[in-house]
Amino acid sequence: QVQVVESGGGLVQAGGSLRLSCVVSGRTYGIYKMAWFRQAPGKERQFVAAADRSGRNIEYRSSVEGRFTISRDNAKNMAYLQMNSLNPDDTAVYYCGASSNWGNLMNSQGYEYWGQGTQVTVSS
Repeated sequence: QVQVVESGGGLVQAGGSLRLSCVVSGRTYGIYKMAWFRQAPGKERQFVAAADRSGRNIEYRSSVEGRFTISRDNAKNMAYLQMNSLNPDDTAVYYCGASSNWGNLMNSQGYEYWGQGTQVTVSS
């Protein structure tokens, strides 16, 4: 059993910052990749950022590159998403995904463990 829990969401004004955290517990041995996805009301879940266990392979959605930074602490089985220069288009529920599978970092179908999500709301 693997559990994934996100935290750190909230309400912030445009231009502000938030830091999301994701902790994986249970059978964490072999977790290879961790990622952040988001889903706005009425829209499909979309990829935001991902990193493999080494931290050498990192991917970002183009609209967040330069503003968001993903990082991992493997000793704590955690991933973080530092979000700066937030704008209203970033408003969504943010989900953390984890997987023991290798392969495409950006494909949501490649992640078998998911958290319940944390709401991020950016006001204009």
